[in-house]
Amino acid sequence: MSLEVFILGTSGMQPLPNRFLTSAMVRKDGELFLFDCGECTQVSLKMLNLHWKRINRIFISHMHADHVTGLPGLLMLSSQVDRDEPLYIYGPAKLREYISANRKLLDMYINYEIIFREVEPGIIYEDNSMTIEAVPLLHTKPCFGYVMTEKDRPGEFSVDNAKALGIPMGPMWGRLQKGEDIVLEDGTVVHPSQVLGPRRKGVKFAYITDTVYLSSIANHVSGADLLLCEGMFTRELSQDAFEKKHMTSSQAATIARDAQVKKLALIHYSPRYTDGELKTLRDEAREIFAQTVLGKDGMVFELSNSD
Repeated sequence: MSLEVFILGTSGMQPLPNRFLTSAMVRKDGELFLFDCGECTQVSLKMLNLHWKRINRIFISHMHADHVTGLPGLLMLSSQVDRDEPLYIYGPAKLREYISANRKLLDMYINYEIIFREVEPGIIYEDNSMTIEAVPLLHTKPCFGYVMTEKDRPGEFSVDNAKALGIPMGPMWGRLQKGEDIVLEDGTVVHPSQVLGPRRKGVKFAYITDTVYLSSIANHVSGADLLLCEGMFTRELSQDAFEKKHMTSSQAATIARDAQVKKLALIHYSPRYTDGELKTLRDEAREIFAQTVLGKDGMVFELSNSD
């Protein structure tokens, strides 16, 4: 199994011509999960040819304009098709009021069900294949990061072992793959461990933005295959970052190092930096965590485990 992560925007505070406001999309088994929805999100979706009709869950980090102002347009756009499933929106308590006010003031035509889920720290979504955890952050408003973790999968099924044990092809193979013991006609009990290899670890994606540095973040994103994390300022502006409750790229790298993630992609840059100046953010981060890249609008990551 694998996840595709699309960076829709990397700018903080204001959109720039080549740097839209911070947001990201995850595609898993054809379903799209949107993280934040600032201005220009629809433009990014169009440019990446992502089918917005498959967005069934939206996760908002906090109630600042650069993370939510694209939401009304996306809600109205979704009314252009007949949705068979409701749209779930997760976020801080004020998000419900924001959605309700926009629907009323803009007289939105909505032909599908919108279900709001107020976020609290911990697991906020779970299905058969994954969980999504809300991570408490510290910003000027209630704010959450999100961690998507695929559940471990059964080990690879050995056809040779199954045949050697005299297990007929069919339902018994399926039961073993589900972790169930089976009993053969002669009374022999076969355990899944006899035909399955080691369990295969799922992939993990983390989205962290708009917070002061917190050492606790590393515990939540530990071992992530990809950490998208704000690195808004250079080291020389660390005091500004603290006062505005943001992070420097060095602090993002410290989290990545302590969490032993596989890759860090910086996002949510201050608009004060030109594209050329962003390399300073990257270089400062790489002094601490070498596997750091500058996140760029339109960048795509495919997360999969070799096992």
